[in-house]
Amino acid sequence: MASAAGKGAEVTRILVLAGLLAAILVVVLVGLRIPAPPFPAPPPTPATETVAIPRDLPAPVERFYRSTYGDAVPVAQNVVLTGRARLRILGVSMPARWRFTHDVGRAYRHEIVATWFGIPIFVVDERFLDGTARLELPFGQVEEGATVDQGANLALWAEAMWFPAALALDPRVRWEVVDDATALLHVPYGGDSETFVARFDPTTTRLTLLEAMRYKGAEATSKTLWITRADAWGEIDGHPTMTRASVQWLDEGRPWATFEVDHLRFGVEDVDARLGRTP
Repeated sequence: MASAAGKGAEVTRILVLAGLLAAILVVVLVGLRIPAPPFPAPPPTPATETVAIPRDLPAPVERFYRSTYGDAVPVAQNVVLTGRARLRILGVSMPARWRFTHDVGRAYRHEIVATWFGIPIFVVDERFLDGTARLELPFGQVEEGATVDQGANLALWAEAMWFPAALALDPRVRWEVVDDATALLHVPYGGDSETFVARFDPTTTRLTLLEAMRYKGAEATSKTLWITRADAWGEIDGHPTMTRASVQWLDEGRPWATFEVDHLRFGVEDVDARLGRTP
């Protein structure tokens, strides 16, 4: 009898422990399903100047700009975007809020806050200023160096898909036709250049993705194909833009991040302070 009672108590303890672990797992998963609260909306800005679409663009590029903007494109010197995201970290999908600040074609700052039950649990702060990147990660980790700079420069230009007129107006950028739905996008990098493959939807004429070879991080010794996709197009704060975007490394098989835009502002006055530039 004592042996049977002991076994029964052991089974009870195992069941209680299993129930507690299951309850904890449910709580964790519920917390990860709650969207991150947004960043405050950037301040309203004046109307944006427009100029005529440049001549001599490749056919798929020109069609994209005309279907997106009409005959004139906006001139953006600086841009602030905010929104919500899902980040895949170690196989776990986490909610986040994000704020990206761009001195267009020259510098950016990424602020990303991952949350659980809406509570911040870690922060990523990345800056790309004067051709040099610094990526501050959780737990005091910092990534920097030549391979990080190369990846940051590609991000600088890929994120212009949110304000694509910049890719038509910057004199340092060059488009090259491949076929009726594909073009090469050459962007500056130091004293040289990097190249994206740009693909367009032949039906909607929209830019669907930019892809380029990029170093994954500070320790990378070779490049991996890196893909930025425009998953949806629409209008935010009066500006045509990709409203949902995803970012993927080819060798991972699926996106590691999906971004949805809440606000898009051109011509924000305090952009230097937002970037963390010193006077």
